[in-house]
Amino acid sequence: MADAEVGNHTSITEFILLGFEIVPELQIPLFLLFLMLYIATVAGNLLIIALLIAVGHLHTPMYFFLGNLSCLETCYTSTLLPRMLASFLTGNRTISFSGCFIQLFFFGILIVTECCLLSVMSYDRYLAICKPLHYAALMTDRFSFKLATGSWVIGFIVVSTVYLFLLRLTFCGPNQLDHFFCDFLEVIKLSCSDTYEIELLDYSLTCIFVLPPFLLTLISYVCIITTIVRIPSSTGRQKAFSTCSSHITVVTMFYGTLATVYMLPRTNNLRALNKILSLSYTVLTPLVNPLIYSLRNKEVKAAVRKVVCGSVNWQGKQPFLHSISSLKQNRNNRNQCCRK
Repeated sequence: MADAEVGNHTSITEFILLGFEIVPELQIPLFLLFLMLYIATVAGNLLIIALLIAVGHLHTPMYFFLGNLSCLETCYTSTLLPRMLASFLTGNRTISFSGCFIQLFFFGILIVTECCLLSVMSYDRYLAICKPLHYAALMTDRFSFKLATGSWVIGFIVVSTVYLFLLRLTFCGPNQLDHFFCDFLEVIKLSCSDTYEIELLDYSLTCIFVLPPFLLTLISYVCIITTIVRIPSSTGRQKAFSTCSSHITVVTMFYGTLATVYMLPRTNNLRALNKILSLSYTVLTPLVNPLIYSLRNKEVKAAVRKVVCGSVNWQGKQPFLHSISSLKQNRNNRNQCCRK
């Protein structure tokens, strides 16, 4: 006990994730369900990344940001779901003290980064729709790289600052976390120390680094919608809206569920609802993002058709050692495939 207090500033060595109250007979079906969700999420996001790398006409700032988002969603899901799958399979709900804090650290970085990245993507759409003549000059490859990198750096700095204060807290029991992952608010509730400073710091950093990206996203889409409404032709309005409809859907899902979770009163009657809503932005949103961007984006769908029809060279080079007759034959075959 003394060694634990000296080394970790705590008298406990593990937490118990209470998760959802389920009967034992449902553990294996839930394990299979969430395993399929995890595989589908990782496969879908990796497919998006592969398409963005392989298809040359997708090498634009908008799709560069989308690739960052898919990478983030893959890491996001891998931070939470493997531990949940293990608990369903073995029935063991314990997580070590260090394991909980590592999960909390990476989850925090990814969620702050996603807030910033969604804001960057909305700004990109604002420039494309509201300032189309200046878009190429403003949103250069170098500038888009800086914006994406800045999103990751802000996430790391914000969470690292809070994390340093979190490590100073003392945990002497109880050690039961009423959640399916190490949520920040649930963890600090178990501390025996005074948490006023870390709560104030968390609130301040949220107002400085998380609230502004949300407001920027909101303002960007107010300007975008205003500009789209002023377009005289219905075809032009539909074309302009189609370039940002996927991102609007993702932003609404992410911020809607996230705000609901953290604004709900932490009462016993609403704990189950809080966990269900948490599943929405931690599991379902990363799963449906690839579907939203592939099903509602014409360029991504066209890239998928090219891959299926075999017209994409994954090395990025066009084949040149073919006869004229074989080139015509391959082109005819691909045209027939795509028409089908």
